Amino acid sequence: MSLRTSLAVLTVAGAASLGLAAAPAQAATLGNVPGCVSVWSANGKVTKTGYAYNGCTYRVRMRIVWAWAPDGACTTVNPGRQIWSQKARGHRFDGAKTC
Repeated sequence: MSLRTSLAVLTVAGAASLGLAAAPAQAATLGNVPGCVSVWSANGKVTKTGYAYNGCTYRVRMRIVWAWAPDGACTTVNPGRQIWSQKARGHRFDGAKTC
């Protein structure tokens, strides 16, 4: 194994041990939803879509939150299901909130 490969393996292992490689940056909890809910956004050419996935063992009533635009509808989300809301790309995704 080369020095470069060894350093890469150590870097990945170190990041994983710190929890840094567990999820993408945008899959963090944003808003006031429980920690078992994952939220993220995806950019299209002209739209941005916000998502919230219920990884909890119970139902969560939540909505997608946007800056400078109306929030998504308040929805009861069963475990293992997700909701989404789409806006024009210029709007900022602020996560999900309980309602």
